[in-house]
Amino acid sequence: MTIKLYANAGWGSAIVEAQLAWYGIDFQLVESGDLFQDAAAREKLATINPLAQIPTLVLDSGEILTESAAITLYLADMTGSDALVPGPGSRERMAFLRWLVFIVANIYPTYTYADDPSRFVAEEAARKPFFKAVNAYAQKLYTQLDGAAGSPWFLGERMSALDIYIGVMTNWRPGKAWYEASAPRLAAIAGRVGENPAVGRVLARNFPEG
Repeated sequence: MTIKLYANAGWGSAIVEAQLAWYGIDFQLVESGDLFQDAAAREKLATINPLAQIPTLVLDSGEILTESAAITLYLADMTGSDALVPGPGSRERMAFLRWLVFIVANIYPTYTYADDPSRFVAEEAARKPFFKAVNAYAQKLYTQLDGAAGSPWFLGERMSALDIYIGVMTNWRPGKAWYEASAPRLAAIAGRVGENPAVGRVLARNFPEG
């Protein structure tokens, strides 16, 4: 049985797809479809992941693994590599864990809420202000993340999975022009991470317009 990654081009699954490519792990990409627009796609994925969210990973053992941060840590353990996740005792470990959780617990949910406000706001007239407020909060969080970023990589001299998150997420709202103007360190990291051939191919597949 081959590891399966349930994914949709341009979505958060690209973060895990890029890590699998980086490690050189064989996997099968299973297109989930548009989980917002396609009820049948949601129902199908819900039989594997009740939240019907991606990325969803089905391991060789048949076990299900969800949540990109959990998958990030698991892949490092599975490969026995500290290439993308600083190992215990390393000086970068604490910062890595802090900002990994910051991204997935604070920034990532702003897309969950604002991608389809109708799931959270019943009155249509309230959805536009809700969308605007969530995006303003996301920009504030990105500004904080940018202030913590090192150079040339987020953790300084070494690349990590944080850079892959940044490389993917800066393709989303509020747009590349905003990142270049308001979060220049993140924009620089995003440009650099695509220079890795394996990661670059994944980014090109998910974001063909660059």
